[in-house]
Amino acid sequence: MRGVRSRHLFRLTVLSAVIVLGMVLLSLGHPAAAKRPQHLFKVATIAPQGSTWMKLMEEMDTRVREETGGEVGFRFYPGGQQGSDLDVLRKIRSNQIQGGGIAGVGLGQIEPALRIMELPFMFRTVEEVEVGHEALDPIFEQRLRERGFHLLGWAEIGFVYLFSQQPVRTVADLQAQRMWLWEGDPLAQALLEEIGVSPIPLNIIDVLTSLQTGIVNTVYVTPYGCLSLQWFTRLQYMTDLRLTHSIGAVVLSASAFDRVSPEHQAMITRIADDTFARLNQATRRQNEESIAAVVEARIERVELTASTITNFNAIGRRVWQSLAGELYEPELLDRLTAALAEARAEQGAPR
Repeated sequence: MRGVRSRHLFRLTVLSAVIVLGMVLLSLGHPAAAKRPQHLFKVATIAPQGSTWMKLMEEMDTRVREETGGEVGFRFYPGGQQGSDLDVLRKIRSNQIQGGGIAGVGLGQIEPALRIMELPFMFRTVEEVEVGHEALDPIFEQRLRERGFHLLGWAEIGFVYLFSQQPVRTVADLQAQRMWLWEGDPLAQALLEEIGVSPIPLNIIDVLTSLQTGIVNTVYVTPYGCLSLQWFTRLQYMTDLRLTHSIGAVVLSASAFDRVSPEHQAMITRIADDTFARLNQATRRQNEESIAAVVEARIERVELTASTITNFNAIGRRVWQSLAGELYEPELLDRLTAALAEARAEQGAPR
């Protein structure tokens, strides 16, 4: 088992070397860029060059250029070159760029109701996440359109866990921590306030330094994020509880997408659907591998009692209700919970 974990750690830590190499290769230009497309979508993301996300997006670009005869293409700006999600959204609206890979907090700035997909303790498995998308995606796509955006595809970030410098086994343990809050995130703030935590708001780029200096000692993040952001070097424990499932998406300017011919729109959609399906599978795999890697490196997993899990689930349900009518309509919450209850009944699982 130790040998398997070591291989997981090796594969994931060499990613940094791949990223550096990818940045060098980027300067050589994309092979599909010989002909400038009539419709070029400039898309910004915080994903680093050389990451799985970028590799699949560049593959998608190549396929789109080939199948549209070079009429349509993408140009990606990785590594946060265009700023935060809010900066990217502002630039899309002013047509400086035509798309962005946006995380949940940014998506909520476009349409707050999308944050319903990140409610705490709502989803237990990735299959349940898919049930939620099936129930609500038609509504999400329409609302994004109404706000000037076209949904190209969902890019999962994954299940989020607590990582800490001291073991967190109970609600009371969490209340005693110096907890990070993603600055400007009303959903996370509602959850932490319901738990009884006084969080410390920080930009995500300031978290590692704040862990080093002791400003915070507890964070919430996916296992892959904990590894790739190097936060695991300043943490000792991972609470074995899925707080939420974090979403991301690539959105395009609706007006820019509408200038593409219907035939090419259909091609882009077909290629994107395949690309994002593979991306989400890769993300799930990377998160599982990252759990093994951080545990192998230094992190101890903390298991919770059934009663503690019940307490956290009850807190989550109170948050669901408190945000209904604020971030999303009560009818959307009813639609989502009904879809999940039906799916669990079919599986014979507790509702």
